Amino acid sequence: MTSQCIAFFNAVLLTAILYFSNAEATSRADLSDEKLLIRTLLEDYAKLGKMGRPVKQQNDTLPIYYGLSLIQILDLDERNQILSTNVWASYQWTDIYLKWNVSDYNITNVRVPTDSIWMPDIKLYNYADTRLEEKRDALAVISHDGGVVWIPQAVFKSSCSIDIRHFPFDVQTCVLKFGSWTYDGSKLDLEFLYTVKGFEMTDYIPSNEWDILDSSAKKNVKYYPCCPEPYVDLTFTLKISRKVAFYNYILILPCVLLSSLTLVLFWLPPESPAKMQLGMNIFVAFFVLLLLLAESTPPAASSIPLIGAYYCLNMILITLSTLLSVIVVNLYFRGSRTTVPRLLKKIMLDGFARIFCMRNQLVDKGEEDQIAAATAANYVKNNREKKHSDFKYDRVGCYELQTEESWRGISNGNSMHTPSGEADASFGHQFSALEAEVREIRRHMKLMWDKSSHREEKERLAREWKVMALVLDRLFFFLYLVAIFASAFTIFETTMDKPTK
Repeated sequence: MTSQCIAFFNAVLLTAILYFSNAEATSRADLSDEKLLIRTLLEDYAKLGKMGRPVKQQNDTLPIYYGLSLIQILDLDERNQILSTNVWASYQWTDIYLKWNVSDYNITNVRVPTDSIWMPDIKLYNYADTRLEEKRDALAVISHDGGVVWIPQAVFKSSCSIDIRHFPFDVQTCVLKFGSWTYDGSKLDLEFLYTVKGFEMTDYIPSNEWDILDSSAKKNVKYYPCCPEPYVDLTFTLKISRKVAFYNYILILPCVLLSSLTLVLFWLPPESPAKMQLGMNIFVAFFVLLLLLAESTPPAASSIPLIGAYYCLNMILITLSTLLSVIVVNLYFRGSRTTVPRLLKKIMLDGFARIFCMRNQLVDKGEEDQIAAATAANYVKNNREKKHSDFKYDRVGCYELQTEESWRGISNGNSMHTPSGEADASFGHQFSALEAEVREIRRHMKLMWDKSSHREEKERLAREWKVMALVLDRLFFFLYLVAIFASAFTIFETTMDKPTK
């Protein structure tokens, strides 16, 4: 009975084996050579296991050839110091467990998913991305001799040290450092895939904001504190310069125009109220430009843009110019309350006024005395020649034009036949009255002379203060002009001669 049961089970097992063998043969007959080859390769590879390097001996070094094709510079975030690039990463190595005879399948290469075979753990060292994976899925191309080529698309976000000192004429140098994260140089060796030492630029799309000045790459062997073994990395360097056309119209041109407009501040007359208003408006405009600059640059404490320093310098100069305008206006309207100090007058009126060709606005003291004397003489002459019937002192002039003998015998229009005693008494009375009137005339003339001299002295002092204010205004103008040109020349020359990294 037992022997019969065993024979029965053997017959069933044989029938099942024959059935499945026929089904597998039928399914294999329905597959194409490519599918059959891929199925065979992956099944055999799964039996061996995809963990571990595809090498015969443990001490063998597996060379990996790596290259980057730059497609586009997506963005350079200065505030967060992150460079975003669109690249094609190219990998090439040899897997000895993925070989076959071309004569068996008449196929030289096939495409397989990368999650079924061993893959090198090449990572971006200066990784600065919140995403867990930067590469898109792509099939690996397997050649009959075991060669593996894998070219995935990737968007790398790498950290990049930003120097904003020369913004917007800055040149930035960013590096992308690639290497195996776990295999040291004795296990896995990195080499460049392309003959070009740097990014491969065949399919590059030009950026609207950055121009590429240079692209290079270098192989490094470095020891880290964690491990005694040397680790190999490939460092790709990208040197880019900013296109300044946009910033020329947003930051540079308004700055030049406002700096030029500030010069007008010193050419406005001191009595104009627009002098102070214009200074404050220019200050506010520079402050707005400084806010725009702050939005475009990262808040780096180590350095500030030179153009920002130029803005701040302009704001300081505008503040000083407004303060100096207040001083000028105060001097202009100071009047005759105080005299100009002799030393200040010597320096300003006799020194800077001649240098600035402003002597035509000054009047020397000798010229002032001559003008005052001529004015007084003309006044007396005009009063002497003035004829009016009611003028109180007409007879004074009448007696002055006659000799003493001619008017001694005349008494208020009477003839020479008047008795001598009466004539002498009348004449003495008239002479006393005449003498009193002359004294009154002299007193009035002295009073008028004193008033005229006092008024002219006040006008002279006021004119000296006004001329002092004009000379100071002109001096401040030239000082501001020198400061603006010196600062602009220093800043922009430093920018143009900036050292390359």
